[in-house]
Amino acid sequence: MIAKSAFRSTLAGDLLRYIALKQTLGRCFARTSIILLRLDQFLCGPGMPSTDLTRETFQQWSQSLEPLSATTRLARMQTVRNFCIYRRRIVPDCFVPDPTQFPKACPVIRPHIFSETEVARLLGHCDVVPEDPARSPLRWACMRLAIVLLYTAGLRRGEFIRLKLRDYDPYAKTLLIQTSKFHKSRLLPLPDDVAKEVERFLKARRAAYPSALDTEPLIRSPYGPGRSYTGERLYANLRILFARADIKTADGRLPRVHDFRHSCAVNALIRWYRAGVDVEARLPLLATWLGHVSILSTYHYLHFVEDLRLAANSRFMDSYGGTIVPARQKGGDD
Repeated sequence: MIAKSAFRSTLAGDLLRYIALKQTLGRCFARTSIILLRLDQFLCGPGMPSTDLTRETFQQWSQSLEPLSATTRLARMQTVRNFCIYRRRIVPDCFVPDPTQFPKACPVIRPHIFSETEVARLLGHCDVVPEDPARSPLRWACMRLAIVLLYTAGLRRGEFIRLKLRDYDPYAKTLLIQTSKFHKSRLLPLPDDVAKEVERFLKARRAAYPSALDTEPLIRSPYGPGRSYTGERLYANLRILFARADIKTADGRLPRVHDFRHSCAVNALIRWYRAGVDVEARLPLLATWLGHVSILSTYHYLHFVEDLRLAANSRFMDSYGGTIVPARQKGGDD
């Protein structure tokens, strides 16, 4: 929680009331609070003409964001504009940024859908790359578990690195995802082969760190027992494996960590089409599994990839192929 005394600009009182209002309504508002605090600190910086938010100071603040991506800059500017709209109720003549002057968001990156063959290649490289017993004895064992859980359970990157030892129940073979995005927790039943991977990792972890407490991170950082991997370190190691396995996206870049989550969702849909089940009826189950608040969030993951097109087309032809009358050729008999 940010201390009230951290806010010192002319906006301080209004910023604190705005944050308190959102938190009272049940929003965590942690990231937004940090953005607003950084705005406040910028306004109090040396050489600023005013500690209030004016057209001039907003432009100067916006220019300070230039090193960031257009999408990130847009999100931060929208955050400040939302605050200004709230503030106008109290200060009717306050400055409100013009959204037409905001940068356009970057084009949405098309996710890479991992094939089973690609995942098998990644796992194979995890098993042959030597560990570093002195510095990081479980580095590649951690990456193997990461690939398995990200691909089969569709975990978010943050959910994976925040897992604790106690979150896996070896008797029920379940994984507890605690207070994730949108303040939701969920309990995921793991297939037997995935549960075996978790138990294989736990056995290796106990051998490396025999006195570990169940409150420790599942994926322990080599820098201390209470520290987990960072998202950046996780991706850096996965990039090594992507390069070794020669796995690239259609435009030649290395995949993202989040592409495993997209793959999990798309592959679930393909399995349902091939099994002949009611896909629309199953989508709420997929939304719950992925930890979504709304089914609308789930649709974002269901990109129309080639395998999905073939599965949907096959399903359609099985159901209605016999009722479709071929179009008559021009010039044919009546």
